[in-house]
Amino acid sequence: MGKFLTDFKEFALKGNIVDMAVGVIIGGAFGKIVSSLVNDIIMPIVSLATGSAKFSDLSTTLREPVKDAAGEVIQEAVTFNYGMFIQNIVDFIIIAFSIFIAIRMAMKLKKKEAEPAPEAPAEPTKEETLLTEIRDLLKQDVSKK
Repeated sequence: MGKFLTDFKEFALKGNIVDMAVGVIIGGAFGKIVSSLVNDIIMPIVSLATGSAKFSDLSTTLREPVKDAAGEVIQEAVTFNYGMFIQNIVDFIIIAFSIFIAIRMAMKLKKKEAEPAPEAPAEPTKEETLLTEIRDLLKQDVSKK
């Protein structure tokens, strides 16, 4: 039992597990923000544009409800709820775009941190200096002709 607890403690306290847990928590909070953006900001505008009071309520009745002589519903109506499907597609697109933007910004930050500072130019070696002088002399000689 001691080895099991030791292995579990080592697994649970690894940096990757802690990072993943933080990511899940932040992801949950991010999901709430995006859901609020969709439900409270974007979908009312879309509903206004489509003329529907509530976008997710859009549906088509495929079969009317069956009622008895007293008017009691015996069999519920069959509806095609396409508004909720469209709502979920819009949610997905906005969430995917938001995650894309967040990851892109994180990658840019990571890339900036990873870029090494520009190095000062190295002093030319003796051979490089001599070769440069020879090249310059040859250029002068060619230009005189």
